[in-house]
Amino acid sequence: QIWYLTRTDCLLRDDGLAVWKWDPNVKPHVTDTNNASDGDMLIAYALALAGTAWKREDYILAASRMAQALLAETVVRSAGRTLLLPGSEGFTGTDRDDGPVVNPSYWIYEAIPVMAALAPSDAWKQLSEDGVALLKTMQFGPRKLPAEWVSLSGQPQPAQGFDAEFAYNAIRIPLYLVRGGVTDKALLTRLQQGMSKDGAPATIDLTTGRPKTVLPDPGYRIVNDVVACVLDGTKLPGSALRLAPAL
Repeated sequence: QIWYLTRTDCLLRDDGLAVWKWDPNVKPHVTDTNNASDGDMLIAYALALAGTAWKREDYILAASRMAQALLAETVVRSAGRTLLLPGSEGFTGTDRDDGPVVNPSYWIYEAIPVMAALAPSDAWKQLSEDGVALLKTMQFGPRKLPAEWVSLSGQPQPAQGFDAEFAYNAIRIPLYLVRGGVTDKALLTRLQQGMSKDGAPATIDLTTGRPKTVLPDPGYRIVNDVVACVLDGTKLPGSALRLAPAL
């Protein structure tokens, strides 16, 4: 049912990528036809896993088409680096004075090798390596954290027109790193310490270093729990192993 809705309501673009904004409260439901590259990668990744598990060649073929579209439309070379544009429109040096602009939380490290299997290219490996290398240079403000939106027109800096913050998108970064097998201790420690207040993840104003919203719920805390497990073998607390969905 999820794939049916995705095909009929979101795969409306000519390039094989999905529209990113679908609003059930308005008609037509699609209010922005640009894609979101992390969403496309997650769609292709889910289809590949499902196709493999359930021996569905149609899922594998659909995943391959989307991976090929991602490679063609959003994986680019700039200043010697391979980047993932957040969308096919609006983020290049041609589109913006401070472009290219990237969102470092869009690099889904565990999915990138699957994209390489679906749409073979050396660019995928370079994308993963350059994503980690860029994160090491994105140390903004007192807490030395990456911004959600980063300009790469020169030295990395928070992009114009966006709040300079480490927010809900960015909290995924350490989770994606460890799930993708990236265990760089200095990088993970810097992210974990910088994004935390009293052990809980928080959104951070990068300019002042002050927490904006502390996120104590288990679904957020588990990011720090998983990073601690990877860094020093700390066992996950019981709260991280129980899910009580909000009603």
